[in-house]
Amino acid sequence: MRRVLLLAVVLALGVAAPAYAGDDQIVISGDVHVARGQTLDDVVVIDGHVAIDGKLEGELIAISAPVRISGTVEGDVVALTDRAVIERGARIGGDLVYADKRPRVARGAVVEGETRRIDADEVFTPLKAFAARMALWLAFSVSSLALGFLLLWLAPRALEAALWTARTSTGPVIGMGLAMFFGLPAAALLAIVTLVGIPLGIVGLLALLPLYAIGYTTSAWLLGRAIVRPPTGRALAFLAGWGILRALALVPFLGGLVWFGAAVFGLGALTVALWRARGGAVGPQGVPAGA
Repeated sequence: MRRVLLLAVVLALGVAAPAYAGDDQIVISGDVHVARGQTLDDVVVIDGHVAIDGKLEGELIAISAPVRISGTVEGDVVALTDRAVIERGARIGGDLVYADKRPRVARGAVVEGETRRIDADEVFTPLKAFAARMALWLAFSVSSLALGFLLLWLAPRALEAALWTARTSTGPVIGMGLAMFFGLPAAALLAIVTLVGIPLGIVGLLALLPLYAIGYTTSAWLLGRAIVRPPTGRALAFLAGWGILRALALVPFLGGLVWFGAAVFGLGALTVALWRARGGAVGPQGVPAGA
């Protein structure tokens, strides 16, 4: 539903009112008056009053706001908690929807769609799902940010080595990352199937999420350092890469692909770098030994 999606965006933004997006008007707290002769697209009001004497080419959504319409609304009108008053000569091209107080429609007003009541769950159930997704995004964002700074503090040389390895051995890094990403859970499950290795298999499965998180966070560092180069500090470089990855995570489907790619590449870069460091192939600052 277009109105539900629009409302979800408004609540996610949490900005002060009023705010404008093209011909849309979004108000968290305040009044909206579309004067006669004025035309807007969509109008959303969370708390306030709405008066439409002009024209809306889109939809009107009022969460906790009395609505008065004497002009035209081409789309739906949704008034959830307060009453909508449709005056003589007004026209609504879509549905007139309410959740609490039945609208007052004057004689001579036109509602081309249905006048219908909705259950509050019809509106808020999708918002609850959206809120749960945002809570998960926020929790992972905070944890990955903390993990990144912890790695920068405890293992800066390992991150520098991973950076050098990612730049000079991209193919092996991707191959190792894929092997680790899919091989570790397969090995853990195989250990559980053998019965003898059940404790080891369970520990392996429990370790997967932290390992994937380290790989993702390492990729944030690699991406950030590719954009923010020395002498700028490591912390700012990491923040740049982390911010880009977390922004992409908000995009449906693409966010999942980005997480997978980041976890694979970061895990591969760290693993290859640490393996080479054992044989002295990578120096402590991420450069070839002896360079």
